[in-house]
Amino acid sequence: MKKPNILLITSDQQHYNTIGAFNKEISTPNIDKLVSEGTTFDRAYCPNPTCTPTRASIITGRYPSQHGAWTLGTKLPETEHTVGEDFMEAGYRTALIGKAHFQPTRSTDEYSSIEAMPKLQDLDFWRGFNDVFYGFEHVELVRNHTVEYLVGQHYALWLEERCENWRDYFWKPTGNMEMITPHKWPIPEEYHYDAWIAERTNAMLQEYKDNDENFFLWASFPDPHPPYCVPEPWDTMYDPDKLTIPSMKAGEHDNNPPHFRLTQEENPDFTPYKETGYGCHGFHSHLVDKEQLKKDIAVYYGMVSLMDKYIGKILDKLDELGLRDNTIVVFTTDHGHFFGQHGLTAKGAFHYEDMIKVPLIVRYPNHVPANRISSAMQSLVDLAPTFLSFTDIDIPRTMTGVDQKDVWTGACNMARDHIICENHHEPTTIHLKTYVDDRYKITVYYNKEYGELFDLKEDPDELNNLWDDPEYKDIKSELLLKFIWAELGKEPMWMPRIMGA
Repeated sequence: MKKPNILLITSDQQHYNTIGAFNKEISTPNIDKLVSEGTTFDRAYCPNPTCTPTRASIITGRYPSQHGAWTLGTKLPETEHTVGEDFMEAGYRTALIGKAHFQPTRSTDEYSSIEAMPKLQDLDFWRGFNDVFYGFEHVELVRNHTVEYLVGQHYALWLEERCENWRDYFWKPTGNMEMITPHKWPIPEEYHYDAWIAERTNAMLQEYKDNDENFFLWASFPDPHPPYCVPEPWDTMYDPDKLTIPSMKAGEHDNNPPHFRLTQEENPDFTPYKETGYGCHGFHSHLVDKEQLKKDIAVYYGMVSLMDKYIGKILDKLDELGLRDNTIVVFTTDHGHFFGQHGLTAKGAFHYEDMIKVPLIVRYPNHVPANRISSAMQSLVDLAPTFLSFTDIDIPRTMTGVDQKDVWTGACNMARDHIICENHHEPTTIHLKTYVDDRYKITVYYNKEYGELFDLKEDPDELNNLWDDPEYKDIKSELLLKFIWAELGKEPMWMPRIMGA
């Protein structure tokens, strides 16, 4: 029997509750189809709530504290072993179309980055680029989110061939637009990177089919990550006045660490947290005018729905090529997003479910149960070992993610009893980890006596931080011990013990 293919489809910074099958206010017919044809895991989490660390974990099967890409502005060391290397060695073709973000947008002599300016926009460089990139023998990359000036790489090459005035749709200095955030992006939909990703992904699928080759293919969409911009008619698809607008409950941050409360001030002083001199994501005022927030949410939903359209084109291509039954399709995102929940926007060191829980849908006909919702805990660090398990490729001992194959197929109920989410954003001032089990969530901060403890059963909205509640003293101690055990348990062992000495 031929080994299965792997098609990984990801979005960027997508709240877990933005799928039409579970939220009637948004339309995602193609992702809904995956829900009906596969298994949805409603307790899936990211290993870090920022892009680079989690994306590196997806391809290494290791936590950020292990693979080295510990925060934004760092890179995954080229020496790290990746799942793509295992697939290539087994005879699979490997490709990544879309956003990588394994490296920062700045390069130095000591820490070089090919995703950095100005190389990012050296189109001759990308036109001739054919190196294996972190286990992907073929890559076609995009680095910008919507109108950002970081547009370049293969997406810009594609635009150059098709759209003479493409720079009119991007911020200065790369483009000609003023640096504002209009909700309506004037770029014609046919030139949107969603269209490009679907076109190029389908071209790779066609090539693999024609050559009768197994593949590990990652289609990586940059949306719905802000800035909130989308072409017409998607910018007006949703009426802001008909959407549920999340909000903060009065007093809910009273018992939280100080950075939560600071977000609700007009001019907060986050200076003590700024250690490297680079931006601290989320450490600013989160006060947003309600009318602005309503429009932001409507456009965010529009970005999801537009992406869904092009995910549908990829799924249709699988069917057209007769690859559906032998391809494991996984849809997920790299981390969550706030759009008003707890008074917060975008992302930051606030480990609510909105931030660290992610959508995860798996379809593999006749192997993974259809139209099923599972509450078995999943982490994105588990993807690499699970992919290898399904394809009968040996899982490297250095991978610390959990093999979820038997959970995905329904052969067993669970493969892990906890989640660890890391967030090492500044060397010492923003360094926290969260442990989640079946009922509780506890967050600890480096060198700090404050923290968070939530009872997800009694308080699913996470409004009551129990960290200092004397009635939960014993539970807190038990969770901290379990947390330490979990940390000890995820240490990698590159070889077994083979002798007494």
